[in-house]
Amino acid sequence: MKVALIHDWLTGMRGGERVLEVFCELFPDAKIFTLLYIAGRLTPRIEGMEIETSFIDRLPFSSRIYRHYLPLFPAAVELFDLRGYDLIISISHCVAKGIIPPPSSLHICYCLTPMRYAWDQYHHYFGEDRLGFFSRKIVPLFMNYLRTWDVASSRRVDLFVASSKNVKRRIRKYYRREAEVIHPPVDTDFFTPGGEDGGYFLLVSALVPYKRVDLAVATFNQLGLPLLIVGEGPESRRLRKMAKENIRFLGRVSDEKLRELYRGCRALIFPAEEDFGIAPLEAQACGRPVIAYGKGGVLETVIPEETGVLFSEQSVPAMVSAVDKFQRLGFNKEAIRKNALRFSPERFKEGISTFVKEGWERHLKEGEK
Repeated sequence: MKVALIHDWLTGMRGGERVLEVFCELFPDAKIFTLLYIAGRLTPRIEGMEIETSFIDRLPFSSRIYRHYLPLFPAAVELFDLRGYDLIISISHCVAKGIIPPPSSLHICYCLTPMRYAWDQYHHYFGEDRLGFFSRKIVPLFMNYLRTWDVASSRRVDLFVASSKNVKRRIRKYYRREAEVIHPPVDTDFFTPGGEDGGYFLLVSALVPYKRVDLAVATFNQLGLPLLIVGEGPESRRLRKMAKENIRFLGRVSDEKLRELYRGCRALIFPAEEDFGIAPLEAQACGRPVIAYGKGGVLETVIPEETGVLFSEQSVPAMVSAVDKFQRLGFNKEAIRKNALRFSPERFKEGISTFVKEGWERHLKEGEK
């Protein structure tokens, strides 16, 4: 069986790349197709695979400004030649699911989320306060096309797997398709408890608008408590200008350094409404609690007042209140880690292997009719 793995872009190790890594273990002879690849930023398991990139990878300054080429993404992914592939697995949060599969193949999409830019996070990325005069005229027209393409391309998927119940609901709403939920894996063998409370709070996130890192910065500006921020992104300059001296930006760090930071933090700060959210589980695997906005994927991963504190609105007063509440509570490190163990790689491998096997068997039977 010839297998193709489709991924939006390979620029660093985040939740989607951890999912891809497991598929690489399950299908070591597969070929990866991706819009863009920056070597040296991924694990040896992924970088040891055969990788084919799109023309996006060869455009000027693509490694830094690839998001600006969003209008070209649908065409780029549709140009991949997948003739001869029997099983196609896309790990998609943007356009990966939009490949054109051969008629006889089985296309399974592990959907991290329907395209954020086009749907529920549109105003975070393209609100009027973020666009110039001409962009305000052009972007809505393009987004109308992108939404139409996104829905149409969802019909090229034979089977959907959702990363969370939250994502399953959005797949049903936007694509009118059903999906089975298999939560992403968290490396609970690597992220383990150890070390002492370092007295700081920690935020781990890409620095992009919908992650609401600005809310955390504003809150800790007011509180004056130490906050360390791990991550890079287009919002970096604006956020650094906002932050007072109690807030430090660490940029990109190694997995070993990240584990050390999780182990030493008082709590992980998570202000975004996420599709699922890997960072809260990595922190919990290290025995550390989470202070999070109580909407989206964290409702499936954080147990209020047992493994963390949830706040009900994305505002400075609500987050200040949550931090105050956190400081009055006590948390059990063993109980927090036990919750994270529900999302181990072994559980994910078992669930996804069964799903793919059953889907392939049904596909073969349907082909015989």
